[in-house]
Formats: sequence, structure tokens, C-alpha cells
Amino acid sequence: MEIIKVALSSLNANRLRSSLTMLGIIVGIFSIISISTVISMLQTSIEEGVSMLGQNTFQIQKWDVVIGGGHNDRARYRNRKDITIEEYYRLKEMLTDAKAVGAEQWGFGKVLTFGNKETNPNISLSGCTQEAFPNNQWVIENGREFNQNDINSFNRVVIIGADVAKVLFDFINPIGQEIKVDGHKLKIIGVLEKQGAMFGHSQDNFAVIPISTYQNFYGRRSRSINITVTSFDRESYEDLIEKSVGAMRIIRKVPAGEENDFGIFSNQSILTQINEITEGVRLGSYVVAAIALLAAGVGIMNIMLVSVTERTKEIGIRKAVGAKKRNILLQFLIEAIILSIAGGIAGIIFGISAGNFAGSFLEAKAVFPIDWVVIGILLCVIIGVTFGTYPAYKAANLDPIDALRYE
Repeated sequence: MEIIKVALSSLNANRLRSSLTMLGIIVGIFSIISISTVISMLQTSIEEGVSMLGQNTFQIQKWDVVIGGGHNDRARYRNRKDITIEEYYRLKEMLTDAKAVGAEQWGFGKVLTFGNKETNPNISLSGCTQEAFPNNQWVIENGREFNQNDINSFNRVVIIGADVAKVLFDFINPIGQEIKVDGHKLKIIGVLEKQGAMFGHSQDNFAVIPISTYQNFYGRRSRSINITVTSFDRESYEDLIEKSVGAMRIIRKVPAGEENDFGIFSNQSILTQINEITEGVRLGSYVVAAIALLAAGVGIMNIMLVSVTERTKEIGIRKAVGAKKRNILLQFLIEAIILSIAGGIAGIIFGISAGNFAGSFLEAKAVFPIDWVVIGILLCVIIGVTFGTYPAYKAANLDPIDALRYE
């Protein structure tokens, strides 16, 4: 404790010099913590957003999850054949070991009206089968899901999202009311639970109708079908994906050796893509941090060497009254570590604050990256020990006689 008090007293006596020395540590740790905080916020929000697919669920669709390259690559995906409702029914028959196989067909930019009220032209309308509800984790808050009879009879019924209900039926029970979309009347039979927002974009701005009704309104070939498939457990999940791919290749008559003319979307696939994108940003922050921390380490070594020179007589007196080499070594080593940790703590505070502030503009939830905080502290200790050892060793090995008559 005495050594720590002396170290703090020494650093306090040279505040400006100590602060400038800590600046490099602050910048380095700030770079790591701020970037890691933002990436953690993004990943948390993305994980919550893409988890719209239920557990052990994947989706077969016309487009791949992420489309890279230029115009030619995009054109190649665009020229794929649409997935049809007939292909969905054939796949459902073939996947006998799947828990649920559902179909969805989406239209975008719709306006829903009730009396003199209407939504903005940003509503998504889905025609789907019964299985789409558990596969997408859609939960009915009020009313009921549509059933097979609604699908077989082309019933004009609709289930609306929480935001649609709020806009059109602020103080009215929506169940049983009639709304219009593209001139078609639909009876509301259910309202979905609120799913929240992702990056400020609402996930409750949609409505769902039976897929037969949707195709009756807009045609069977209006858009490609998305097929959602759920396995019974995690163990059979990967096998079910392989079986689905094989079955779809047979159904769509994809020649052997050619790539699939459809994409597989899952929670894990989109997270993998996001991780690949953020990995470059994270790597860049590590390079900046490494350079800053190296410069900070050199600065610590330099300031400690200056401190040893300035306090040569003090070292001589301590040795003259009985201080051993290890006492002097420990004293200057602790000073270097305290200097490093103080800068690291400041960098962590600024980094977390800046990271959460930047993430707030994307409507991402605030996080505290405890793993990177621990790593940051350990880095500071390592830098303090690494760059403080030589000055401390030099101080410990001063000859007391020469030190006493230094001035």
C-alpha cells in the first residue's frame, strides 16, 4: 500500500506529463472498446431481428441471403424461375419428417383503409398458409388465426399487425371490422402481438391473409413463393436442410453439377454474413488500437526513464536506508502499471459512452461489453509490465553511492 501511495503521489506531482503519457493508452483502448460496443449493439439487434424465424426454422426463397458482385450477378438471381405454389405442395409431400412446412407470398407498399382512416403506403401484405404462424413466431394477441377452411374457401379474412391496429383502430376493437386493400374488402379476425422495431424500422407494419385469397386478388404468379420449414429438434435441423435442398433440386429439375436456383435463409446464415462484414471493421480497429498502444507503451517507457533520472537521489536514499532491489523494482513497475491502467479506464469509459451513443442512432439497444472491458484492463497491465520493466530494472540497479552524489 505504501508503494502504491508513493506511485500515485509521484504521478500526481506531474499531472500534465502523466496525462499526456496516458493519452496514447486512452486512444488505443477507446478504439477497441468503442468499435466492439457498436458491433455488439448491432449484433444484438440483428439477432433479435432475424429471429423472426422460429427455432430450428429455415426458409427457401428465390433470392440468396446476400447478393454480392455487380449487375451481372444481380441479373443472374433475378432471372431465376419463381418458386410456385405447386412446388410448395410437392415439397411439403416429400418432407415427411418436417414439423411444419409453410408458404408465404408477399406484396409491398400497400395502403389499408378503414372508413376515413388509412395507413401510410408502406404496409406489407402476406398471403400464407397456416404453418407460417409458428414458423415466423407470429402470435395472436386478439382473435384467431385463419384455418384450412379459410384457405380452401378463399375467405376474405385478414390478421393485422400491431402498428396497423394502432393506426386504424386506436379506440375500437378491430375484430369483426372490415378494411380495404387495393379495393378488396377484408374482415379482421385477429391482431398479432407486437414484435418491436429493428434499427428504427417497425416489424409490425404488415397484414396476413390466406394464400388462396392473396392469389385470387393478385394472381398465382404475381411473386415468388417463400417456403418456411421447421424441424422437430436441433439434431435433425441440418439433415432437414440437406433433404430440402435435394428435394427442391428434383422438383425444379436442376441438372447435376449446376448450382441451386434457389437460396436458403436461416437465422444463422444471416448472422454469418453480418459477422463477415463486421470482421473487417473490427480488424481495422485492432490495427489502429495496436499502433496507439505501441506508441503509448513507448511513451510510458520514456516517461519512466525520465522519472528514474529525476529521482536518482531519492533512489539512493531509499537504498541507503535499507531498500532492496526488488523494492525499487516494484515501486517503478507499479507506477508504470497504474499509469497504464488509469489511461485504460478512461479509454473504456469514453469507448463505451461513444459506442452506445453511435449505436443509438441506429435504434440499437445499449450494451456493456464486459468481455472487452476485461480484455482492455488486461492489455493495460501487460503494457505497463512490458514497457515499465526496463526503467524499473534500471532504477533497481543504480549504485546507492553514485545515486546519493548524483546532484
